[in-house]
Amino acid sequence: MLKLMKLEWKKNNIAKYIRIAVVLTACLCLFTFALAFLEIANDPDGTLDAAPGMDAISAPIELFTGMAYLIFTSVMLASFIVSAYKNKTMNLMFTYPVKRQKILASQMLAVWIFNFAALVAAKLAVYLCIFAGSKYMQPSFAIDFDMGSAAFYIQLFLKSFVTVSMGFIALFVGMAFKSSKAAIITSFLLIFLTQANVGDLTLADNAVFPLALTGASFGFAALSVYNVENKDLL
Repeated sequence: MLKLMKLEWKKNNIAKYIRIAVVLTACLCLFTFALAFLEIANDPDGTLDAAPGMDAISAPIELFTGMAYLIFTSVMLASFIVSAYKNKTMNLMFTYPVKRQKILASQMLAVWIFNFAALVAAKLAVYLCIFAGSKYMQPSFAIDFDMGSAAFYIQLFLKSFVTVSMGFIALFVGMAFKSSKAAIITSFLLIFLTQANVGDLTLADNAVFPLALTGASFGFAALSVYNVENKDLL
């Protein structure tokens, strides 16, 4: 499996995605720093203009990093898998003396592992920027995280796990509609579902919802691989 994942990274020029991830993380750091310390989220009278539950800095950090990397995960899954079906390169891969299910699973894992590591690194970079800035500047948002706490890292890893896994739902939709665009659009819909506020109602802070969503994500991953040995190519 590891050899197949390495082959996928090489075939799809993973260095390109590493550069994109670095630039994306840098942009997230700059934007979040400006949001926290340059008063771009403040009203003209100097008060913070934020939705309910968004007055602490961890909320926008989780929101923007999650949005960025859910879309990035969906784009990579579409490129690695859906596009491979459409441009017929998957035909060649399925001639390998390896089960189709294993090939498809290796592609999904290659994207998942890369984006999970990238999202964890991005969150740590953003939190470090805010932590360093708070030592010298007055933030508009309350600083509600403790980077010296084990709970901080447990939560960071768990939220990253859930976010990246949601990409499998987008993949399933993309494969069903035979469209990379459908996969990417689905990632935007997932963002609205998980992060949007309707008045004071939101699923972002629901304790049960992430567990249900993770289960659904891996259910869709299994459906994407299920019976691929007997299905015609897209």
